[in-house]
Amino acid sequence: MTPAWVATASVGELVAAAGGGERVAWDELVRRHAALVWAVARTHRLGPADAADVSQTVWLRLVENLGSLRDPDALPGWLRTTTRNECLRVIRRGGREVHQAEVGTDITSPDAPSPEHLLLAEERDRQLWGALRGLSRRCQDLLRVLAYSPDAGYAEISRSLGLPVGSIGPSRARCLANLRRRLEQTDRLPAGG
Repeated sequence: MTPAWVATASVGELVAAAGGGERVAWDELVRRHAALVWAVARTHRLGPADAADVSQTVWLRLVENLGSLRDPDALPGWLRTTTRNECLRVIRRGGREVHQAEVGTDITSPDAPSPEHLLLAEERDRQLWGALRGLSRRCQDLLRVLAYSPDAGYAEISRSLGLPVGSIGPSRARCLANLRRRLEQTDRLPAGG
């Protein structure tokens, strides 16, 4: 059974406790921030296996650096930066192979989308990611966590991103409105958008 203090502990308190060998504190850090690490890894368009490798490496880096974090309360930012750096390392190391199973399309099937359809979908995705990158870091993080962890509750998102629970819904609405506005300004609203 998890001690009661863990659920209400700040990130800094959890980092200190985990650094002191408290397993429950480490588990809580991972539980609170795993969705964030995964979301950042997937935004680099890594396949599931590479994203899982990046995630494991990021947690290993945290174990190695747990005692030397300058601002333990800023752990979410440290995780974002470390995940982004690991993703870039994976991309540089071996290029990115996109496996058929990751794309979800059987190119040998007569029902497979046409090359034109695939090209338009790729262009739509590129425009969407470009518009997303134009949003504030807070909006990017929130929308990524919501997109890649749709089952995460607001309490979990609150702990992971350091946002008040009551602000998540309104923030989500504002971020989506800003994203839509950016796409409309370029007159490139994605189909079905």
